[in-house]
Amino acid sequence: MSTKTKQFNEIIKAEAKNLNFYYGDFHALKGLDFKVSEKKVTALIGPSGCGKTTFLRCFNRMHDLYPNNRYEGEILMYPDEINIVGDNIDPIEVRMRISMVFQKPNPFPKTIYENVAYGLRVRGIRGKDIIDERVEKSLRGAALWDEVKDRLHEHAFNMSGGQQQRLCIARALATDPEILLFDEPTSALDPIATSKVEELIVELKKVLTILIVTHNMQQAARISDYTAFMYVGELVEFGDTDTIFTAPTQKLTEEYITGRFG
Repeated sequence: MSTKTKQFNEIIKAEAKNLNFYYGDFHALKGLDFKVSEKKVTALIGPSGCGKTTFLRCFNRMHDLYPNNRYEGEILMYPDEINIVGDNIDPIEVRMRISMVFQKPNPFPKTIYENVAYGLRVRGIRGKDIIDERVEKSLRGAALWDEVKDRLHEHAFNMSGGQQQRLCIARALATDPEILLFDEPTSALDPIATSKVEELIVELKKVLTILIVTHNMQQAARISDYTAFMYVGELVEFGDTDTIFTAPTQKLTEEYITGRFG
């Protein structure tokens, strides 16, 4: 693996150390070492099946929802240095600190308001004034408040696809996560909605650390500070995005970025 970054000048928010992951007997991730800079956007790129989404889902323990999956190694979250894939760590607490937005908009079958309030209620927050304030703050954070403030009690399914995805971002923001994970968040959206989500991601990195899986090379180049290229479960090359896209050190990276495979 090749690593060329400016990260030594930055605060590291999370770090994978010799991370391996198994679906049953299948060795899906192989000895990943990877640092995630605080309040930066890090893109994971690579062909389908290379382990990008598998790696992303390790960060909020999504794999725990299915049997026979196994982690080895560590993902340390700073500053407290807890190993979030450790056996003694509650996945629910991990998911409160690390939220995820999925490939397709998946609002709950509830009102716009209740979608955003859901995570707060799960955390035991009951005060209406507090919930109202957090719902508004989250919708503003997702650049959606002005579009929905007069229809908060309408069903979320009445929204456009792009609005639904931003609602899912607002829902993810409501619990004040430290890290936000995006798994191909614009693949189901039209170009205008895609542009809005990309602008939002760039804005959110002022307050959050962001990891995004994308197949869209132009998107990675536009919005990320760092890029990791993965292939067959391994990290081939990692560096600041400009370097990865203009002067990769690994031939495999160059071939993927220039469209020769993938």
